[in-house]
Amino acid sequence: LLHFKRDTVRQDPVVLIVAPLSGHHATLLRDTVRTMLPDFDVFITDWVDAKLVPLSKGPFHLDDYIDYVKDFVHLLGKGSNVVSVCQPTVPVLAAISLMAQDNDPCVPATMTMMGGAIDARKSPTSVNAFAGKHSIGWFERTVIQRVPAKYPGYMRRVYPGFLQYMGFVAMNPHQHMSSHWDYYNHLVKGDGESAETHRRFYNEYNAVLDMPAEYYLDTIKRVFQDHALPRGRFMSRGVRVAPEAISKTALFTIEGELDDISGSGQTQAAHDLCSGISAEKRQHMTAKGAGHYGIFSGRRYREMIYPQIRAFIQKYATNQPAQAKQAHLPSHQL
Repeated sequence: LLHFKRDTVRQDPVVLIVAPLSGHHATLLRDTVRTMLPDFDVFITDWVDAKLVPLSKGPFHLDDYIDYVKDFVHLLGKGSNVVSVCQPTVPVLAAISLMAQDNDPCVPATMTMMGGAIDARKSPTSVNAFAGKHSIGWFERTVIQRVPAKYPGYMRRVYPGFLQYMGFVAMNPHQHMSSHWDYYNHLVKGDGESAETHRRFYNEYNAVLDMPAEYYLDTIKRVFQDHALPRGRFMSRGVRVAPEAISKTALFTIEGELDDISGSGQTQAAHDLCSGISAEKRQHMTAKGAGHYGIFSGRRYREMIYPQIRAFIQKYATNQPAQAKQAHLPSHQL
């Protein structure tokens, strides 16, 4: 967990950004963080590349992810605001549900969910179809490998970053080719600003990490094949996750009109599951013209989406300072 330093003494609302553990580093959310910092006290999850974790540290399952989210929320104290981007929407909803079921006093004031597969059955994308048409055994045989000897995580089973990167590019090959052609033309024309924007994006996009095999297979099975959460069958540590138990946390869901990774309605499905949240504490937004990455970075995010997030959090925030400031977390500046 990282905390960002700010040149202010204001005690703004505390925001925990839960970054995806789905192949990229948390730096992919650099624009998300930079935009939020003037208004909020920002913390972000910084997941470790699995090839750097010694095998002796044990496995990392989806339930471990849920446990970490609960631990982070407890560390920040009462009244925090959780923002989950893409993959974390499911474990974040599970974590907050379990906290509500336990009448936990640290249950967040708000949860904002962006472009995630709460119910992957709705408007299935090519990503959803791919996950559904292959067995878990196929994924184990095809994409899971052992970390080689030169890394601390030697012999750990992982879904390697280089294979994930091939998958990312294969989803939209024409778009990536077009982007690189535009980059070349920008250089020829001397359009340094556009060229630099391209370089910054791909520097982050090309930086991939290995995922723990057990976590990846858990996610494929429970989220994309069994659809356990929307069917009311999602279990964590032997306890059924009940989103209907959430009543004190305001809910904001955001989808991109052109998102080809998380289809229309997949994130909005959280409203159906969270029946205990009153209507006045719910909000949904479909961002016109925004693709998957456009809902958390770029001009549309900064000008169209973020103002809505800011207003939503500020409306329900309790403005309690983060307890974690006294926990000597690593601090970063952008």
